[in-house]
Amino acid sequence: MTKPLKIVIPMAGLGTRLRPLTWSKPKPLVSLAGRTVLDHLLNMFRSVPDLGASEFVFILGPTMGDQIQNHIAAHYPVWRVNYAVQPEMKGQSDAFWQARDLLHGPMLMAFSDTLIENDFSFLDREEMDGVAWVKPVPDPRRFGVAEVDGANMVTRLVEKPQDISNNLAVVGCYYFREAEDLIAAIEEQFKRDISLKNEYYLADAINIMLEGGLRMRTEMVDVWLDAGTFEALLETNRFFLEHRRGSDEDQTHLEDTTILPPVHIHPEAKVSQSTLGPNLSLGAGSVVRGSILKDSIIGPGCRITDCRLANSILGYNVAIKGQSGQFILGDDSQVTG
Repeated sequence: MTKPLKIVIPMAGLGTRLRPLTWSKPKPLVSLAGRTVLDHLLNMFRSVPDLGASEFVFILGPTMGDQIQNHIAAHYPVWRVNYAVQPEMKGQSDAFWQARDLLHGPMLMAFSDTLIENDFSFLDREEMDGVAWVKPVPDPRRFGVAEVDGANMVTRLVEKPQDISNNLAVVGCYYFREAEDLIAAIEEQFKRDISLKNEYYLADAINIMLEGGLRMRTEMVDVWLDAGTFEALLETNRFFLEHRRGSDEDQTHLEDTTILPPVHIHPEAKVSQSTLGPNLSLGAGSVVRGSILKDSIIGPGCRITDCRLANSILGYNVAIKGQSGQFILGDDSQVTG
């Protein structure tokens, strides 16, 4: 790459599948294994060549985008960052169209709720016009798939195929040598009005590029995690904890408490007379008393007293007392019994 890489992350979606967690915060700021989904996503790019010279472009929604900007400013102050806004939810291609003035030269993109493990260090040597990251899955019908020829070159992308004969799912991460080519294809997509239910999908724009001679190959990933549903969020939390992502060994802030690893307990959390774990992440400033918590994500500032919680996700500053079972609670909720 002779020009600085643009790393583009569209995050304008409403996060409806994660409500009530997303009533008061954008989906990328939901807690996950002691950090936010966004932090884990950005950590995914640590192997990008000359990351310090790259520029991040975040495509935000019309509301709550200031929370993303504040988080980036607080935690990644030295990065080169730009923002665009997608005022209406008109699909993936429209999101990139709103950022078109910022997109020039080589571009790497990933959707905000998809986490992969991959080494991006090859990008400064990449000779193809594009790369699509893929993973074989047992049932590809709820994903998009890449059709490839004998040389592993992509011939077409298919959204939500009707059969499972091709199981090569695209994971939502792409590289383009020239971002301007993608923008031109999106403009052509708009002219042809290639959309579904008034949404313009990126796969259709890429197919236009393939029609025009785009040389795109696939890159396999071993680990593909999701953070777009409650079930996926808990499963991803378990994976990160099991692989020691952000785990905390300092337990001096625990009193008469049993720990069943793996767990993440923030050093600023306080716990007494409780059992924590397995597969539990506990946020900063949370206070737990007389409770049993497992397989759950507890956000910062929560107050949990005399509870038995499993498979639960609590947002920020939740107060819950005397409850048992599974709970999904948004920020500042209060439940007592």
